[in-house]
Amino acid sequence: MEQIRQYFEKAVKLTDKDWEFFSSKLIKQEFPKNHHLLTVGQTEKYLSFIETGIMRFYIPKEENDLTFAFVFRHNFVSGYNSFLTQTPSIYNIETLTKTTLWRLTYSDLQNIYAETEIGNAIGRQASENLFLDKSKRELSLLNETAEQRYLNLFSEQPQLMKEIPLKYIASYIGITPQALSRIRKRIYS
Repeated sequence: MEQIRQYFEKAVKLTDKDWEFFSSKLIKQEFPKNHHLLTVGQTEKYLSFIETGIMRFYIPKEENDLTFAFVFRHNFVSGYNSFLTQTPSIYNIETLTKTTLWRLTYSDLQNIYAETEIGNAIGRQASENLFLDKSKRELSLLNETAEQRYLNLFSEQPQLMKEIPLKYIASYIGITPQALSRIRKRIYS
């Protein structure tokens, strides 16, 4: 839980009173590998902080799922558009490894906004980081080659990339598994 406080204190100073109120609302939960936290049609009820683990966001398709995000430890994760609007999700969120989350419900977050001096800053920081990750992904798809996207993903999280199946990485960078094999062969030859 201290990791969450450190995460926020990079941007804002939390009083002990605000931290005590905020942390009292957090729920620690552990999930096995390949567990669905959110599926199409469900409404996201949580904003979560990943203590350990890797998450995958994807749109299920008959032949090949479309992976559009990975989220790693020490980051926030949520089906955020569903969370904000409290409407059904159009994608799935799945654990790729055994995962430990600190979770905050939608209603508890609203209470934090109302009851603490720092609540809005905490919410803003979480939402800004989720937005920046989304923007980075979109710009990468528009401006970089598949090989550049692969190298960037690998350089950002090299130790964790070994735990993500190549078919998900290929989907994420927008190519077939066969094309990823050719890229990997070219890089590592």
